[in-house]
Amino acid sequence: MDQLNSFESPTTTRLHRSEYLVGLGVSLVLFIVHVGEVRWLPAVLLFVYIDLIGYIPGAIAYRRSPNHRIHKAFYVLYNTMHSLITQGVVVGLWIWVSGPEWALLVIPIHLCADRGVFGNFLKPFALPFEPVVNEEFAYLSQALFRKPVPSASPVSPVVGSQR
Repeated sequence: MDQLNSFESPTTTRLHRSEYLVGLGVSLVLFIVHVGEVRWLPAVLLFVYIDLIGYIPGAIAYRRSPNHRIHKAFYVLYNTMHSLITQGVVVGLWIWVSGPEWALLVIPIHLCADRGVFGNFLKPFALPFEPVVNEEFAYLSQALFRKPVPSASPVSPVVGSQR
């Protein structure tokens, strides 16, 4: 993936997910080492609130919709709640108001597990809310990543033009 081609190959997808698995591992080790110091009510609430606000409403709407088309607000909710930026602000505000605590590790645990274990990244409006194979993308992936490249000559980034 680069700034002109915002898709990933199967290999870069695995590498991207593996980075989150490392973050998950570090977060879990810290959480387990300090488990005796974790306040469990905040830990549980911080872990589940992300999906209670960001995923569950969209999942319900998706399943109830006869054509599986749902309002973009559900995507915005999901993406906002599953954003490292949003959750970084939540952690920062929590620390500012209440001080640091080990229960906050459930936030990176949640986000890193979503991305590293389940492969759930932010949701684009153009795709269904729940994972469904997109035939056009599958065809493109097959063409780009499984066939040998016919020529080593550079291609202009502007489609249809040649240098």
